[in-house]
Amino acid sequence: MAQADLAKLSLNKGATPSATLAARRRRKWIKWGFAAGVIALVVALLALRSANAPAEVELGTVTTAFPTQAYTLLNATGRVVAARKAAVSTKATGRLEFLGVQEGSVVKAGQVLARLEALDVSANRDQARASVAAAKANLEQGKAELVDAEANYRRTDDLFRKNFVSAAQLDTARARLDRAKASMVSLNAAIGVADAQTRAATVSVEQTLIRAPFDGVVLTKNANVGDIITPFSSAADSKGAVVTMADMSTLEVEVDVTEASIGKVVVGGPCEITLDALPEVRLLGEVSRIVPTVDRAKATVLVKVAFVERDPRTLPDMSAKAAFLKQKPPDADRKPVAAVRKEALVERDGKAAVFVFDGKTVKLTAVSKGRDLGDSVEVSGIKSGDRVVLKPADKLRDGAAAVQAAKK
Repeated sequence: MAQADLAKLSLNKGATPSATLAARRRRKWIKWGFAAGVIALVVALLALRSANAPAEVELGTVTTAFPTQAYTLLNATGRVVAARKAAVSTKATGRLEFLGVQEGSVVKAGQVLARLEALDVSANRDQARASVAAAKANLEQGKAELVDAEANYRRTDDLFRKNFVSAAQLDTARARLDRAKASMVSLNAAIGVADAQTRAATVSVEQTLIRAPFDGVVLTKNANVGDIITPFSSAADSKGAVVTMADMSTLEVEVDVTEASIGKVVVGGPCEITLDALPEVRLLGEVSRIVPTVDRAKATVLVKVAFVERDPRTLPDMSAKAAFLKQKPPDADRKPVAAVRKEALVERDGKAAVFVFDGKTVKLTAVSKGRDLGDSVEVSGIKSGDRVVLKPADKLRDGAAAVQAAKK
């Protein structure tokens, strides 16, 4: 077996060194070609994956804007206040026995809001009225005495002229008449005193009734039935004001304007008022007055803006913004419009468009441009709240997948 195997071993005497080298080169190129093909396939797969990967885009939101922003001179913040406001109390002291209003109650001037216990002052008033009646009765008695004294004097005078009575009797009759006349003066004065006491007692009773000083709305209730009410709330556990009320027809906006900008504000100038509680409402106003003093701590001037238009939902102490305008806005400019930032607009086929993002893809949507509103522009064709791509890349196409770019 060993010899047979050895016999099989032989040298290929016909093979040349160049043929062997060529074979080796072919095998080497095959290996390199296979490796290059694998690399090219990987690169193609990565390129395909990159092409199909969602594009990262920066997003903005279509907002609701008002064309009046185009000619706004100055914006300021403040709050709604009532020019006529009162903490309603009384000069009397006593226990509250009746309270007829609650927060939000609409009241008329003179309406009784609350009442204090008034038994003692009512008794004093009744006593004063009785004194008036007694004084008037005394006056009637005095009148009768005067009539009798006058008659007695005339009779005595006639008898004296006929020498039937002495001069002393005439003097006595004259003195009686004088006393009767003096008594009438005193009795009339007593009636005046009694009347004055009655009026004072009536005022004391009236002061136990807490009335509305003007038409308005009750804002807060500061006391309850059973509380002790004192004029200055100096006693322990006592109350001063029973309710706080305001005249809602006198509501206005107070805003702080910096010293550097106060020159842009003129009395009577148009304003647009926005309430934080009602952001969709824009109310027309005008500068009512400028308080002639400066807050040195804040370097601001207090400006009061009156409502030209009113909303029944406006309440005191609401936060508000006032935009001072250079002209009174026409009705057309006071209607809200959709607005988008200028960097969201692109031009495709000669028309303005935006890419609207639906959460996964972007849709190229044609829009019509309107007026410039500062950094934004009025548009139609999209609605407020839509999310659009800002600064879209030239390669971004309709229907492309997209994701919101992470904020830096």
